[in-house]
Amino acid sequence: MEGFHDLLKMLDGMLGGAWWFPYVLLGTGLFFTIYLKFPQVRFFKHAWLVVTGKYDKKGSEGDTTHFRALTTALSGTVGTGNIGGVAFAIFLGGPAALFWMWATAFFGMTTKFVEVTLSHKYRVKTADGTMAGGPMYYMDRRLNMKWLAVAFAIATVISSFGTGNLPQSNNIAASIESTFGFDPLVVGSILGILLGLVILGGITRIAAVTSKIVPLMALIYLVGALAVIFANLENIGPAFASVIGDVFTGSAATGGFLGATIAYAFNRGVNRGLFSNEAGQGSAPIAHAAAKTDEPVSEGMVSILEPFIDTIIICTITGLVILSSGVWKEKHQNVFDRSDMMIVAGAYSDTDDNDRKELYAYINDLDTSTVAPYNGDIQIVNGKSISTGYTLLNARSVAENVKFTFGEDEDLFTGKLKVVDGSLIKDNIVVSGKSLIHSASLTALAFTKGFFGESGKYIVSIGLLLFAFSTAIAWSYYGDRAMTYLLGPRSVMPYRVVYVFAFVWAAVSDTTLVWTLSAVAIVVMTLPNLLGIFLLRKEMKESVNEYWDDFKKEHKS
Repeated sequence: MEGFHDLLKMLDGMLGGAWWFPYVLLGTGLFFTIYLKFPQVRFFKHAWLVVTGKYDKKGSEGDTTHFRALTTALSGTVGTGNIGGVAFAIFLGGPAALFWMWATAFFGMTTKFVEVTLSHKYRVKTADGTMAGGPMYYMDRRLNMKWLAVAFAIATVISSFGTGNLPQSNNIAASIESTFGFDPLVVGSILGILLGLVILGGITRIAAVTSKIVPLMALIYLVGALAVIFANLENIGPAFASVIGDVFTGSAATGGFLGATIAYAFNRGVNRGLFSNEAGQGSAPIAHAAAKTDEPVSEGMVSILEPFIDTIIICTITGLVILSSGVWKEKHQNVFDRSDMMIVAGAYSDTDDNDRKELYAYINDLDTSTVAPYNGDIQIVNGKSISTGYTLLNARSVAENVKFTFGEDEDLFTGKLKVVDGSLIKDNIVVSGKSLIHSASLTALAFTKGFFGESGKYIVSIGLLLFAFSTAIAWSYYGDRAMTYLLGPRSVMPYRVVYVFAFVWAAVSDTTLVWTLSAVAIVVMTLPNLLGIFLLRKEMKESVNEYWDDFKKEHKS
């Protein structure tokens, strides 16, 4: 299993973590934005009117309305990435990462417009009477690339578990346990039953539920976020300035934060933008293919709104909460994750300018770095180190008030700890202290810096519950449409049953392997989809021009 995990990490580095992937993703959106003459701007107002049903026609084939198709797709994209993903992007890339998330969303609005239009155009009615669509259908029916369609569909099934199911369940259970103290198995079981009741009813019930969950969760989250933003209103201007300024200068090493390079901020921002709004991934077109309309372009118009709502609105709100509260560059008491922790040779302080420059170069893998990993023993007495000649870093900061414990009762450790290449060898030692924090924990802390005080963290927990649960609902539909393409309608019910049981299991399991598998599967979905829509660029342009000409004639004032 360890060898398989290493293989996945290597593939992730070659694909999603590769330097060229953000350029391919952003470049495709930029190309179509210019090629189609900025449809995200030209058709923005029209898209809102289509969503309201203003131009609906009776008798159009489909399983759900424009609005419910939109909320189903949004429920798949608006998830833990909007809460923890933004915090993680800022943690890794600094404020500039938020700018690149905006850029990804802006150009992603066009990418999603294209992929949804083409997927809706080549959808099919299955044997059970429901609609099935998605990139695998235009790859098969229009491009005659069956092998590519099969690869995409398999990757979609994998991602439905790795993105929409297991991590969401695990995040919900962990958040509810830390906030309210409920047992993860109980949480997973209850939500698993609710998930089953929803998804076993198919797209009609899924769309009905998401059309209520999405507005509710957005409202709850917005209220909590605005409570922080207005409480720190004087910091909003500087927050925006830091986002724009760091794009050109790289993130400054301020406070406890040791900064990030311009390239790193770009990479993190674009990747988190994709994980948040899924523009180009090919997942949302599966939901939109069920919409009742005979005009594929009109459904493409609806999808323009997704990256705008998901990233430009919700992710920006999260980013402003984190930046205006100031918690992103402050040290807080926490238990150190081994993946965030490194031990370097020599004594360094992040209050010394020269030391900060050295650590900045080391953390960002710059050639100018002279810092080296520590090798040797550390003597611990009653949980405290009495050794010198090393510095413990956690989460891009110099750790303070470090304590070493072991066992379930967190007994203070006394003895020697061996360090090899900057990592502790002993696995059962718990290390805690003050350092920077990231992901959902950072967002939860930021929400306590508003008018609601400590109660703000409950808004994050409730938001995380609703966001993650709705994501699981939407991805179950993506997976069952992929199964329909691969093995036919009869495979859907067994898939749904496995999906529900996996959701319960993940509440009490380690999903690290699944996250890595999902990261690879996302790229396997994205690259074929981007290739496919590029090959059909002329057809897309003709379809848009024809639709818009007909619309203007029909609604001539």
